[in-house]
Amino acid sequence: MDVIQILGIGLVAFSFGGVIGYFGRQFFASKQMETAEGKVGKIISDAKDKAAEILLESKNKAVKILDDVKNEEIERNRQVNRNEQRVVKKEEGLDQKYNEIEKQKTVLQDKAKQVMKIKEDVKKIKEEQLEKLEKVAQLDQEDAKQILIKKVEEDQKIDILKKMKQLEEEGAEDLQKRANDIIIQSIQKYSGAHTAETTTSTVSLPSDEMKGRVIGREGRNIKTLEKATGVEIIIDDTPLTIVVSGFDPIRRQIAKLSLEQLMNDGRIHPARIEEIVEEVKNGLVENIKKAGQTAISNVGIVGFDPKLVQLLGRLKFRTSYGQNVLMHSIEVAHLSASLASELGANVAVARKAGILHDIGKAVDHEIQGTHVEIGRNILNKFKISEDIIKAMQSHHEDFPFETTESVIVRVADAISASRPGARKDSLENYLKRLEELEGIANAFDEVEKSYAIQAGREIRVFVTPEKIDDLGAVKLSRKIADGIEENLNYPGEIKVHVIRETRSIEYAR
Repeated sequence: MDVIQILGIGLVAFSFGGVIGYFGRQFFASKQMETAEGKVGKIISDAKDKAAEILLESKNKAVKILDDVKNEEIERNRQVNRNEQRVVKKEEGLDQKYNEIEKQKTVLQDKAKQVMKIKEDVKKIKEEQLEKLEKVAQLDQEDAKQILIKKVEEDQKIDILKKMKQLEEEGAEDLQKRANDIIIQSIQKYSGAHTAETTTSTVSLPSDEMKGRVIGREGRNIKTLEKATGVEIIIDDTPLTIVVSGFDPIRRQIAKLSLEQLMNDGRIHPARIEEIVEEVKNGLVENIKKAGQTAISNVGIVGFDPKLVQLLGRLKFRTSYGQNVLMHSIEVAHLSASLASELGANVAVARKAGILHDIGKAVDHEIQGTHVEIGRNILNKFKISEDIIKAMQSHHEDFPFETTESVIVRVADAISASRPGARKDSLENYLKRLEELEGIANAFDEVEKSYAIQAGREIRVFVTPEKIDDLGAVKLSRKIADGIEENLNYPGEIKVHVIRETRSIEYAR
């Protein structure tokens, strides 16, 4: 075979192979298509079955929900019907009761008309009888009454006068007895202490060794404390005790608190003493405020302005004839409230007027006028009720008694002041003399401050060093002594100390 034949046979074989390949490929492709379509069809069939099941389940649930809603609606309708029936029954019962009330009202109105008619008939009969009596006696009712009274007066004149006098005496005795009983009951209800104020205070020491520390080297500490506070510190053989002596209760309190703080602190030297005394003076405001709050709490009063309460607290450091004014005011408040309760007066007004009756004494040394006038101005400033002002302003009879409560406060003030041991006139005069003694020294421009000590037998005067020299201090002591001799009456002699101290302070930085 030649090459051409071989090529021809190869070409035919190639063509035949291509045809067979083509049809084979088509056959296998169709088989694969049939397999894929079968799978898709199965998936679609399964999905349709699942969808049918879900749809059927949803329909069943919807039917069940619809049935439940219908049942609930039926039950609600039944409940509404039952409520409507109850309401109808109640309305019928109310209508029945209303009808019964209307019937009773009609019956009562008829009876009231009958009673009114009977009253009118009785009145008419009475008038007719009076007219007949007046015609028979030829006198009207008033004339007959006057004639009868006159006849009785003439026949029984002496007996009537005796009876009137007897009634007056018995009435006065009963009133006096009743008044005494009320006062006694009021005093017995209040059992507060009324001890007079003294001029000394004591400070307890942790040990007697503390006395030496308070005195200090060469007495430096005690001298500094006396100068800063204006009191006399007495250290004697009494164990564990230091006595603070001074007529001014504020100075005594400052000295006492300063000593207590110094002992607690442990550092006792002149610089620390001056520092503590200054702190105590500044802290005394809080002490005064607490005293006022305690006082109104004791009496049972609320609603006062805080500034008024603080003014009231200042009375703790004020005395009247040796009696502490704050304690006196508390006592007057209790007594006034008790008296008002017994007499049927306004207890609240009496109690507040009692606690405030001496409020003017808190500032009477700073403002001109009597403590009653100052007190009225203070209470007006704080818009206190006019009834309370009227009740407090008459306790010294400076103003007329306008209300029952004003008389009650006057009586309570007199009871508190006159109780045995409450006041001492001699102590008041003594304190006044010490104040006048300090006033004479303070009148000089060079004087910074002065303190009367040793029960008025000595006065210490501290001068401003820039205003006076040492020679001037000597002359000033003579002037003060002359002023005391001219203006004061006193037994024995008074020692005048004029102290001039110069301090120079600089800081190293």
